[in-house]
Amino acid sequence: MSKAVRIHAHGGPEVLTYEEADPGKPGPGQVLVRQTAIGLNFIDVYFRTGLYPAPNGLPLTPGGEAAGTVKEVGEGVDWLKPGDRVAYTTPLGAYAEERVIAADRLVRVPDGVSDDEAAAAMLKGLTAEYLLRRTFAVKRGDTILFHAAAGGVGLIAGQWAKHLGATVIGTAGSADKVALAKKHGYDHVIDYRDSDFVAAVKDITGGKLCDVVYDSVGKDTFPGSLDCLKPRGMFVSFGQSSGPIPPFAMSLLSQKGSLYATRPTLFTYIAKREELEAAAAALFGVIADGTVKIVVNQRHKLADAGRAHADLEARRTTGTTVLIP
Repeated sequence: MSKAVRIHAHGGPEVLTYEEADPGKPGPGQVLVRQTAIGLNFIDVYFRTGLYPAPNGLPLTPGGEAAGTVKEVGEGVDWLKPGDRVAYTTPLGAYAEERVIAADRLVRVPDGVSDDEAAAAMLKGLTAEYLLRRTFAVKRGDTILFHAAAGGVGLIAGQWAKHLGATVIGTAGSADKVALAKKHGYDHVIDYRDSDFVAAVKDITGGKLCDVVYDSVGKDTFPGSLDCLKPRGMFVSFGQSSGPIPPFAMSLLSQKGSLYATRPTLFTYIAKREELEAAAAALFGVIADGTVKIVVNQRHKLADAGRAHADLEARRTTGTTVLIP
């Protein structure tokens, strides 16, 4: 019998239960995937704690990205066959040895990209793709600030943004994380524990500030992130690892320089099949050619998902963590 991690009640890492779970048979337009690597992300914590409500209630199987091989295809799926290597990102359901999933949410994993890399890169790498190429199209000469530079998205974004020609500034919370970010594309990394990141950005840029700030931290970096922007700069809030940003008056954006602010989510940007394919092709292209190196620094057995969550919440991780079924 296949096994999965399920949540029957919201709470701490201890509510993650490793148990038997029949994935079922693929129906029309579906595929049964035997998973080989599963990505860990902070959004998994949000669903576990109940900060983000599960669409279908409890129990739920968390997890938003994985890679594996096709085991069986359902009726009407003629572009995949058993044995094909695939990867995906979906809101929920990845913490499983096997799962049934809609075929149109899968992408093929090309040669030159490992299963660990694909599993670690789908949610985080596609997030970096839409942030840097579509939410605010970073170009040569831009200056960007990326919070949580040593995290999974941050390490991918630093390398990719540098490849696009930007001056890349990051923040991180320890000397080791600062050093790691500097090895992955960042021109400057601010240790927010002992420096005021707003003052540091002003110093680094000679007072010119940034074209865009990418912020997945939330409460702890607001409204400081707005003070790092040039007039008409863009504030991109795509997460809230320290807690949600409190409500604020829209007039604050006017006061701080006619700023733009957006709260995007990946799944809006890959809702159409052609958007998913194009984004995945761009991501796998920069991985395969060495432009972006996917850093998998932690590996845990799927059965030890609780320990992995505890480490992530305590900020004891760098780069990416994968769970191995």
